[in-house]
Amino acid sequence: MALLDIFKKKKKEKKISRKERIEKKEKVVSKKTKEKKEEIKVETPRPRKTFPEMAYRVLSSPNITEKATNLTKENKYIFKVKTRTNKTEVRKIIEDIYGVNVVGVKIINIPAKKRTIRRQVGWKKGYKKAIVKIKEGQKIEVLPR
Repeated sequence: MALLDIFKKKKKEKKISRKERIEKKEKVVSKKTKEKKEEIKVETPRPRKTFPEMAYRVLSSPNITEKATNLTKENKYIFKVKTRTNKTEVRKIIEDIYGVNVVGVKIINIPAKKRTIRRQVGWKKGYKKAIVKIKEGQKIEVLPR
């Protein structure tokens, strides 16, 4: 009859959050300390890296073109970003690094383009760029003067 046991439905265990797991460990530790009368340290989770330290994972470079310099009059700045980033990551990084208030972020995905040199066919890499609009009266120093 052991073969029929595999067809029985098993009860699914409820997933426990990280905080609940830490609390359970603390309860177990506190019970042990009552018996031993010693304090045992519980490992707390490591703090995550802050955004300025991780900026290299989001921003590639500022995009410096004639059109980009004209957009600075409208408080818009253009940055090349990594292909897997999203608007919220770009917003947080720009606010942390440059200390400005970001009003909006627009992301444009530039596709790869086919290029032919003599008889050789190749591809020019695509990239992603973000247009960041900041609050009026604030500036980002993209190129130091």
